[in-house]
Amino acid sequence: MLRARENMMAPIRNMLNKVGVTEQQWRVLRVLAERGTMDPKDIAQSACLLNPSLTRIMQFLERKELITRHAHPTDRRKMLVDITPGGIDLLRDAAPESNAIFARLEAQYGRDQMDQLLDMLNTLSEVDLS
Repeated sequence: MLRARENMMAPIRNMLNKVGVTEQQWRVLRVLAERGTMDPKDIAQSACLLNPSLTRIMQFLERKELITRHAHPTDRRKMLVDITPGGIDLLRDAAPESNAIFARLEAQYGRDQMDQLLDMLNTLSEVDLS
């Protein structure tokens, strides 16, 4: 599984290097772009990150003006996070290369096999090995 992941991630890492973000930062931006304003705890869960890692990632993304953080309107103890227009632009600028990577993958393995793989990975992610 590790070899497969590394093989899959190599072209994606090259793309991310070009736009100046890490895999984890990319996942946070994608989650926010897809789901809108979110609580950091929900971002961490959706992006498969630990809370301490997310804190550092959000600090970096905020410095680069790719996200904004603000107080929850009814619960001042909570924070909400939004993607900025700059974050949306970064995702849009990377989209052609990202789409090309996944198109090459699908062309090589076929849509049916890709669907099967995604189904199996989703099932595997729900297995409790404890």
